[in-house]
Amino acid sequence: MSKALNDVVITGIGIVTCQGVGKDVHVALLKSDQAPPTIVETEKFKPYPVHPLPDIDWSQQIPKRGDQRQMENWQRIGVFTAGLALDDAGFKDDLEACGSMDMIVAAGGGERDINVDTLIVNEGLKRNDREVLLNEKLTTELRPTLFLAQLSNLLAGNISIVHKVTGSSRTFMGEEASGISAVETAFHRIKSGESSHALVGGAFSAERLDMVLLIESVSAHATGDWHPLWSRKPENGGGMILGSLSAFLVLESRAHAEGRGARIYATIDAIEGDRGSRDDGKFEARLERLLEPAKGAEGDSTVIFCGTTAIQDLATREKSVLEAQLPASAIRGYAGISGHGLESQFPLGLALAALAVANRAKVPPFDVTHEKPMSAGAQKAVVTTVGHARGEGVAVLSAEA
Repeated sequence: MSKALNDVVITGIGIVTCQGVGKDVHVALLKSDQAPPTIVETEKFKPYPVHPLPDIDWSQQIPKRGDQRQMENWQRIGVFTAGLALDDAGFKDDLEACGSMDMIVAAGGGERDINVDTLIVNEGLKRNDREVLLNEKLTTELRPTLFLAQLSNLLAGNISIVHKVTGSSRTFMGEEASGISAVETAFHRIKSGESSHALVGGAFSAERLDMVLLIESVSAHATGDWHPLWSRKPENGGGMILGSLSAFLVLESRAHAEGRGARIYATIDAIEGDRGSRDDGKFEARLERLLEPAKGAEGDSTVIFCGTTAIQDLATREKSVLEAQLPASAIRGYAGISGHGLESQFPLGLALAALAVANRAKVPPFDVTHEKPMSAGAQKAVVTTVGHARGEGVAVLSAEA
């Protein structure tokens, strides 16, 4: 593909998963000749496994203790990772560039007051007027400041405060689809010339009883011991295992990146999100349409970073479409090594894909029983995310020549 000045390129990557902090540890696992290690917590929320947050020295990206204390953990994770991406792109100390930088964040709500939730559930077992009970407890038990701490746009606000990113700011909510929309919006703003550089991504804290309950309430959470992503069975629960993680990307136009001599990891050739009914073959038809730009990327030097939830029926349908549409390309279900990150899932897939093509990595199988090895280093990557309830997205990335 010929280069154009309005190409959207990735010049900064911040990444945190259970596998470690920063891009170097993730490049190492993408280039390894062995499957990544399994890092999972099975006791803390038993019978529900989660992929935990690694040890982090918050002060490396959030120097003020006061800033650290006033954030909830999902905000700390995101602000820290955004700082990694800005550092990586060479923007961290460039106040002028950060002052004109767009920021688009995918975020959920904040952490709940588990004690109040428990009180309401216990009282609800004793009364039939539960609507009245709920209103009573919400007006008498919740701290007024709790509502301020839950605002989804506080992640973007804290990034602005700590890292001085003060251009336009947008926050998307809506689970996996919000991560897709965030990156897609940044892509089209840059592609059209409305923006020259943007910080985009999300963060997710899995080690929360309310999040475990949210996924289990739709019978989607895996139970018991950890199993490889494509090997999960109905008797292991719903299939999803959440992960504490974050991924932020610095996107630029090629003209802006080359003008400042930036290193380019990858070009985003195409990206699109959609949503709709998944009944009667509509899911398959929609995913096939979203994969159309990837058809030219078919081959043994293309890796598919599949953001599947691992919910059995949905994962099987997604994998069947990918194998039919891109049969020569290797699939890597990355939630198997990081956990599922909801809002952060699509940005994480893009971060891994960009690192893979930039390093021409022969990405090892993450599930050795169900994923084939690569015979060539990655030069193209396809990233998919299928939401656990709704929303699908696909991106196609290519390496720099």
